[in-house]
Amino acid sequence: MGDGSATIPRGPRSDSTGTHAPPQDRQPRSRWPESRHYAALDLGTNNCRLLIARPQGGGFAVVDAFSRIVRLGEGLATTGRLSDAAIERTIAALKVCAEKLKRRNVTLARSVATEACRQAVNGAEFIERCYRETGIALDIITAEEEARLAVLGCHALLEPGDGPAIVFDIGGGSTELVLVDSQVPVPRILDWHSAPWGVVSLTEAAGQAGSGAQGLADLYADMRARVKASFAPFAGRLRPPAGTPRLLGTSGTVTTLASVHLGLAAYDRSVIDGLIVPTQAMREVSTRLAGMTLAERSQVPCIGSERADLVVAGCAILETILDLWPAARLGIADRGIREGILRRLMNGRML
Repeated sequence: MGDGSATIPRGPRSDSTGTHAPPQDRQPRSRWPESRHYAALDLGTNNCRLLIARPQGGGFAVVDAFSRIVRLGEGLATTGRLSDAAIERTIAALKVCAEKLKRRNVTLARSVATEACRQAVNGAEFIERCYRETGIALDIITAEEEARLAVLGCHALLEPGDGPAIVFDIGGGSTELVLVDSQVPVPRILDWHSAPWGVVSLTEAAGQAGSGAQGLADLYADMRARVKASFAPFAGRLRPPAGTPRLLGTSGTVTTLASVHLGLAAYDRSVIDGLIVPTQAMREVSTRLAGMTLAERSQVPCIGSERADLVVAGCAILETILDLWPAARLGIADRGIREGILRRLMNGRML
């Protein structure tokens, strides 16, 4: 998500072909330009993301944002520690965030850290250093809290329908799956599951592909098997939905794959957030990317060198979710934890 002022849209705006429908009208500009600024910072295993917004209408308008791939969890699966290089990259990004918070005169903010800091033996030490050097007080949240915030931030994009739906967040170090009853203004969580595989942790655990097409296929199959096993407890509790299965995904994986599906030359949030894509199309994109070499993937627009080594793990996780909950369509959300935090800050505790 880039910098600039934008109103968060309210619901899905596309059809099953993946063609974007006309955007809904924006909310009228607030009568109170001096209204308070709120901020939400999400430090994940792979990304550092900041959102600064002000209340507007029934939601909020974004006034500033920041996103940077920091790979905080790089090497964590092997060493159990956050590496010095990853810490330096992350603190550099947090200093940018701190400057934005100061410049925008933010009056209320919440900053959270997720799986990498939950797992690392030096996670608490890292949090203390971040506060000393940037003034940002990070709160290491539980997987359950992470799942709740993600749902709160993106549930408005769920397609209307009967029966429960699944909202999922493919992160860098974990994947959260949430079964929700969406027949109420704020969805009720029926069940949830956190799997220890995200795009960074799964990539590092699975290692490198062998030579040729067979090596790529074997690597992908191994990733899929690992994810399936980690989903097994949740799968065992699921029952077939009474209505049409509905899925909504929030993460860099689903937004990237949707961009590839549409053939975008560069990522465009206004096109992707709220898009609804046939799940078969997402499977086809996943299979195609998994069969490419690292060099070939790095040449694909919207993937590039920054995501080329991680996107296959994201594809494996996504396809396994599609096996778990066989929906015909997938909603795409470029929103999640940060938006959930902002809704809580502005409206009081929900969900």
